[in-house]
Amino acid sequence: MKTITDHLAGYAAYHRDQRNIITHLFGIPLIVLGIETLLARPSFMIADIALSPAILVSIAAALFYLYLDVALGILMTVLLGLAVWFGASIAELGTAAWLTAGIGMFVVGWVFQFIGHYFEGKKPAFVDDIMGLAIGPLFVVAEVIFMLGGKKQLHQAIEARFQQE
Repeated sequence: MKTITDHLAGYAAYHRDQRNIITHLFGIPLIVLGIETLLARPSFMIADIALSPAILVSIAAALFYLYLDVALGILMTVLLGLAVWFGASIAELGTAAWLTAGIGMFVVGWVFQFIGHYFEGKKPAFVDDIMGLAIGPLFVVAEVIFMLGGKKQLHQAIEARFQQE
């Protein structure tokens, strides 16, 4: 299985232009919130625990992120938990409001993505590797951590892959 460096470097290869990265800082969270909102319905009970497709998808994603990197995985788990809570809150509204909010965030997020890729002059990473859809949120969080000076060794390992080209 690929390491976190492999995944993030592969994704970063499609995201070298700072304008593209900035659009992703807005677009990807909107897409995630849109998906969490849309998947917040239906909710069903298992052993007195309310579950939804959003919770199940988020658990699977959190386990994947934790496998790749414990520290980033914990942060991603917290952020996914907040996104699930946000989506569930929106899902409590009427059907029209729930769908409008979920679809609206999803579409606006993708508009940001495609504007960024216009600047980049490259197609989105998921076109060549479907895992790009799962790595995108991790990439955004990692980029923010890198901007704040964290995870220097990981950042250097990713950037070193581009020095070799």
